[in-house]
Amino acid sequence: MRENGIRNIWAGSGKVVNGWLGIPSSFSAEVMANTDLDSLTIDMQHGIVEYQTAVTMLQAISTTNVTPLVRVPWNDPIPIMKMLDAGAYGIICPMVNTRKECEKFVGACRYAPEGYRSFGPARAAIYGGADYASEANSSVITLAMIETAEAMENLEDIMSVEGLDAVYVGPTDLSISLGHAPGTKGASLEPVADNVIAAIDKILAIAAKKGVKTGIQCTSGEGVRDKFQKGFDLGTIMADFRLIAAGAAADIKAARSG
Repeated sequence: MRENGIRNIWAGSGKVVNGWLGIPSSFSAEVMANTDLDSLTIDMQHGIVEYQTAVTMLQAISTTNVTPLVRVPWNDPIPIMKMLDAGAYGIICPMVNTRKECEKFVGACRYAPEGYRSFGPARAAIYGGADYASEANSSVITLAMIETAEAMENLEDIMSVEGLDAVYVGPTDLSISLGHAPGTKGASLEPVADNVIAAIDKILAIAAKKGVKTGIQCTSGEGVRDKFQKGFDLGTIMADFRLIAAGAAADIKAARSG
C-alpha cells in the first residue's frame, strides 16, 4: 500500500505542515500540492466543495507525494466512507463531543472487526495499491475535532477510543463555545482569551498522556510554527482562498504605495 506520509513523519517525531483547500478546483489543488506541504485537506464542511469535485481534487493531489485528507461535513458514516473510498488517507471529523460520537466516527473509518466501514474502495484501491483492503485500517488516519465546551468535559473519554489517531482543535468554534462572540479577538483562529488558551493546554496535556497526536487550525506559517513549539504535531496554514486574498491585498498595496 502507498505509504501514509503523515504517519511516517509522526513515526520520526516530526511535525506536519498541512494545507487547506476550500476552492472547488482540481487545478487549485494541484497548485497547492506542488508546494512543499506535507498534507492537504479538502474542506467539505465550510469549503464550497461537493463530492464529484472533491474526487478530482484527490486525483490532482495524487500526482505528488502530499498526503490527502478530507474534512467531512459532519459525523456521518456516508460522507466518511465515500471520501475514504475516493482515496482520502485521513478524515477530519467536526464536532466530536463524546466518547460515543468518537466511536461512531472511528468505526466508520475501519473495516471489521475494528469498525463497520463498508467495503468498496473504488478509487482508494487504485491510489493505495492492491493490498489496500488489508492495510487500510493501519494506514488511514482519524482526526476528531475538539471544538466545544462539551468536548472539553469529555476529553479523557474521547481520547481513550481505540483507533483514534489524533484530535484536531477548531479554535474559533471552541472559543465561541467557551463564551466569546464570533469575530472578536477572543474567538479568532489565533486564540488570545485566557480560558481558550487554558483549554488548548489541557487538550495537549491529555493527548500526551493518552498517546494521541494533536493538530490545530492556524492563520499563518508563523502561527503554525508557534503551535509546533507549543507541542502540536500538525498545523494548518491559511486556506487557499485566504492565501489568494492575502497575496492580492499585499501586491495591490505595494502597487499603490507610490
